Amino acid sequence: MQVIAIMNQKGGVGKTTTTLNLAHGLALQGKQVLVLDLDPQGHLGSCFAIDTFNSKGMDSVLINKASFQEVTQNLRENLFVVSAGAKLGELETQVQEEGRIGYRLYHALYSDTHNNDHEHYIKQFDYVLMDCPPASGLLAMNAILACNEFIIPVTGDYLALQGLSRLIKVISHIERTLERHTKKWFVLTRFQKQRKLAQQIRQKMVGYFPEQVLATAIRENVALAESPGFAKSIFEYKPKSNGAKDYQNLVIDFLEQRTITQS
Repeated sequence: MQVIAIMNQKGGVGKTTTTLNLAHGLALQGKQVLVLDLDPQGHLGSCFAIDTFNSKGMDSVLINKASFQEVTQNLRENLFVVSAGAKLGELETQVQEEGRIGYRLYHALYSDTHNNDHEHYIKQFDYVLMDCPPASGLLAMNAILACNEFIIPVTGDYLALQGLSRLIKVISHIERTLERHTKKWFVLTRFQKQRKLAQQIRQKMVGYFPEQVLATAIRENVALAESPGFAKSIFEYKPKSNGAKDYQNLVIDFLEQRTITQS
């Protein structure tokens, strides 16, 4: 089971868009996918027409220790979703306690719960994708400690690179402390290839992170912004759009680990 945190502390870089469409794209490839909304704003749940604030979700898992079976909704073939829930933001205000609050998601996914049904339920998934909040805090820490891979969306501007630098420092510090290494994949989003700046950012990314920048850049596309309003992924909303083509290619990039080679 690959547990993937889709993360960037900067807002507006396409985390939720990437989570939504990568998850559905993997499901369309026959993979069993579980999606967790770790953003208290609940935008990912809204993309699936879930009434986030009137349903149990990740708040129940992380605060009340509910099982995933209790809160998961099967919304498409091979695609299962856990919304944020109304009280998820309360986790950020809880103080550290004996149970090590930063590891709650890790324990929910991996620990021996003495419940064979729970263990069997979790093991059915090929991928667990986590849509993370655009901030550092306990929710982000739970994602970092639970995941074994990162997908980091980055837009073509220098502010995005500055935010990325801070995120990588945080992750690297945690990895050194825990003596582990986690795979990191980078996705260029809202990409406008005619812009010189975007091309420069692309080259810098490939230079900084060789063999880690996935080959397909997600072009700026209005259909990607519109599709959540219809509670559809881009593959359902406009399957012939550039957005659908890009995310379809990104799914293959991810499955086959295709990256941009340095020129």
